[in-house]
Amino acid sequence: MLTKRIIPCLDVDQGRVVKGVSFVNLRDAGNPVELARFYDQEGADELVFLDITASSDNRNIMKNVVQSVSEQVFIPLTVGGGIRTREDIRAMLESGADKVSLNSAVLSNPEIIYQSADFFGSQCIVSAIDAKKINNNSMFSDHKISEEYSIDSSTKWEVYSHGGRKPTGIDVVKWAKYVAKMGAGEILLTSMDRDGQESGYDIELLREVSNQISIPVIASGGAGKMDHFKQAIELGKADAVLAASTFHFGTFSINQVKKYLDDQHIPIRKTY
Repeated sequence: MLTKRIIPCLDVDQGRVVKGVSFVNLRDAGNPVELARFYDQEGADELVFLDITASSDNRNIMKNVVQSVSEQVFIPLTVGGGIRTREDIRAMLESGADKVSLNSAVLSNPEIIYQSADFFGSQCIVSAIDAKKINNNSMFSDHKISEEYSIDSSTKWEVYSHGGRKPTGIDVVKWAKYVAKMGAGEILLTSMDRDGQESGYDIELLREVSNQISIPVIASGGAGKMDHFKQAIELGKADAVLAASTFHFGTFSINQVKKYLDDQHIPIRKTY
C-alpha cells in the first residue's frame, strides 16, 4: 500500500513565507530557506513552494529564492506561481524543483498541461486548483476553456485563479477531470473557504474530486487538529495532506502528525 504524504507549504510573498485566512490578511511566517531546511530535517515527505503573488502581479517566480530553497532540501520540491510556459517549467526544474504547479497558466493556455506532461513527464506536473463554494452571482469568465467545463445549476465549487483573486466560471469537479485527462500527474486541491481556518479540510470537496479521477489528490486548506489529517485521507480519499499554519506556528510537528496517523493504522513514511 502506498504511504500517505505529509507536506508543509511555503506560501511566499516578496521573499518571505506568509500565511493568511481564506487567502487574505497575510502575516509573516519566516524565511523560506530556513523553513525549508527545518521541514526537511523534521521528516516532511515533500515540500511545496508557492509564489502567491507572481500571477496576480504578472511577474515570473523568484528563481533565486527557489534555487536557495532547493539547496536546503533532499525531499521532492514542488514549485508554483507565475509559471506560464514550457521554458518557465524548464527553468524551475533546472533550479532544483522536482515538480511544477500550474494554475492560472492553464486557463489562458489549456494545452500547457498536455504539452509539458508530454515533454517533461506527468510526474513533474501538478495541477493546482483553488476552489470556492459557488456564488450564483459569479459568472465571470475570461478563460479559453470549453463551455462544457463551465459552472451550471449543479455546480458546488468554482475554480479561482491568480492566487484566489479571480473567479473563472469553471466547475471544480469538471476541471479536475479535464486536467487529469490532459496529463497532470496529481492535483493540489485547496479549499479557499477552509484555508487558514483550522476547522478541517472540505471533505465533501475532496471526496467528489477523488471519486472522479485516478491521479493522486493533495488535500489543502483547513488543517487545525490531528483528526483533520485522518479525515482527509480516510473520508476525503486524499493521497497526501498539505498544511501551513499548523506547522509554521508550532501547533504540532510533522512527526507528531505522522505518529498519530501511524497509530490510526494509516500507512506513512516513518521518520521518528
